Amino acid sequence: MSFIADRLSAIKPSPTIAVTQKAAELKATGRDVIGLGAGEPDFDTPEHIKAAAAAAMAAGKTKYTPPAGTLDLRQAIAAKFKRENGLDYSPDQITVGVGGKGVIFNAFMATINPGDEVIIPAPYWVSYPDITLMFGGVPVFVSCAEAHGFKLQPADLEKAITPKTKWLVLNSPSNPTGAAYSQAELKALTDVLLRHPHVWIMSDDMYEHLIYDGFKFTTPAQVEPKLKDRILTMNGVSKAYAMTGWRVGYAAGPLPLIKAINMIQSQSVSHTASISQAAAVEALNGPQDFIPKNAEIFKARRDLVVKLLNECPGITCRTPEGAFYVYPSCAGAIGKTAPSGKVIGNDGEFVSELLESEGVAVVPGSAFGLEPHFRISYATSTEALTKACERIKRFCESLR
Repeated sequence: MSFIADRLSAIKPSPTIAVTQKAAELKATGRDVIGLGAGEPDFDTPEHIKAAAAAAMAAGKTKYTPPAGTLDLRQAIAAKFKRENGLDYSPDQITVGVGGKGVIFNAFMATINPGDEVIIPAPYWVSYPDITLMFGGVPVFVSCAEAHGFKLQPADLEKAITPKTKWLVLNSPSNPTGAAYSQAELKALTDVLLRHPHVWIMSDDMYEHLIYDGFKFTTPAQVEPKLKDRILTMNGVSKAYAMTGWRVGYAAGPLPLIKAINMIQSQSVSHTASISQAAAVEALNGPQDFIPKNAEIFKARRDLVVKLLNECPGITCRTPEGAFYVYPSCAGAIGKTAPSGKVIGNDGEFVSELLESEGVAVVPGSAFGLEPHFRISYATSTEALTKACERIKRFCESLR
């Protein structure tokens, strides 16, 4: 009998982390590798946020906090929801987790019974299905074609809902595609959900502030207030504030769900770090002027990468509305022979041969549930992106 719990047989390590580790291992052996796998801003955490953390340490704010998070932080989050999203939440309707992933983990642990279904539009962030499986849930994947901008269509949502559906997960702007739902697109989906009162909505808004070309961000609870009592609106400071390592995610929702999440957290990690929470208060309450400046830099990188990728034979790449990813198709490379002599049969083999041949590490679309694509994170320097795209082009030109 195995010592390891059976539930682990259903899940796998994060493919995006695996690609980043593989790139680091190759670099350590002396290989010239450009890693485009990590979903992490290359900007440093702003100085005023770091200063707030140092001040908190100096003031002795190094003790346990409530499992839900400090009152200061929950008040700052409530103010953020009101200011930016027009949503009213009291501090007791807010929970602070160890990153956004911690919030999702707690929410699914609190609500999913074996056999419950979770609708996950594909392409999806790699952790949604595995966290679902961990608690005996059943991921129900709904394919979202590039022709529809990688976005869930109302008719497809309607078809996917069954009496066993517990959650719909919506991520806008999306990891891995950068696709973002307009207010009208969200309204069409919420109209479907109004007809199915047993379905809850997990709105993952982590990339809210990374939007381009005048796109207007909205979130489901804002678009359809009648659904607010069954929406968990999740966000965090990782991406917009360049605070990935601080591990602060948060969510707002109906009080019974938030209480259940806090109870789980009280018996697991207790709370995220007190110092990180103090830094997050400053992030949300302090100067915000650097966010649009960083977004402009990301937009310039996006435009560069989309242009260069579309010059590669066999690759097509749509221009995403947000986040810092592109999700190009490599359909034109499937069936061709790489310099190694291997025939490329799928996007996983395309990515593997690209790494072997040119030292560019990207994540295959199979990891996100829609092939044949691959994900590039453009949260790195313009120089590295230019060099990587030149290598990708050279690789594509070498295929026979």
